[in-house]
Amino acid sequence: MTWTLPNILTVLRLFAAPGVAVMFLFFIRPWADWFALVLFVTAAVTDFVDGYLARAWKQESKFGAMLDPIADKAMVIIALLVITGFSGMNPWILLPATLILFREVFVSGLREFLGSKAGLLKVTKLAKWKTTAQMVAIAVLFSTGAFEHYFVMESIGMDETMVDSILSGGTPDEVGLVWKYWGMIISWWTGIVLLWLAAILTLMTGWDYFSKALPFLRDAPQPDPSERHAP
Repeated sequence: MTWTLPNILTVLRLFAAPGVAVMFLFFIRPWADWFALVLFVTAAVTDFVDGYLARAWKQESKFGAMLDPIADKAMVIIALLVITGFSGMNPWILLPATLILFREVFVSGLREFLGSKAGLLKVTKLAKWKTTAQMVAIAVLFSTGAFEHYFVMESIGMDETMVDSILSGGTPDEVGLVWKYWGMIISWWTGIVLLWLAAILTLMTGWDYFSKALPFLRDAPQPDPSERHAP
């Protein structure tokens, strides 16, 4: 393997995937949310950069082609596990995350079964849109966690009546509670819509790959014993 810049970026993206989860082990929230967001977005940007550089500099390699989708899947799967965990297993997140994880495992199994014929399951434009939707949704949902914790911290010591009064404009907002609240709400629903969109695209690409692999999954027809001729 040649250590070109595109390959180095791909390897760094692969190592960044578990780093997203590690942020929540070594830092308290909301710092963990922000660090995970920055790390995830930086890694996601390298997904575009390494492919662009590899094509522009004619440095495409088998190693990069193999590792690139693995790094993408690792990033998405680990980030979804983290988000599902700190969301309290919210069904709005749990269901699309489950569909995405199921598809990734299913397609990986198809590629392993097809072996040398796995080239039939090349990454399509729709699959690239799927990956983009997944990464944007995850980034937005990481920001939701940060807004949520800022909102909670600033409202400590306030009862529900006081919080409602500040949000409705009846009481002066001296701690920026309103923009933290709306940041939390807007980022939450934006992330949910994008995650469900990503789940739909994920299922569509999974079905497309399954359709292409289906001819190789059928057993060869067995000869009819009655048609055999005696020697």
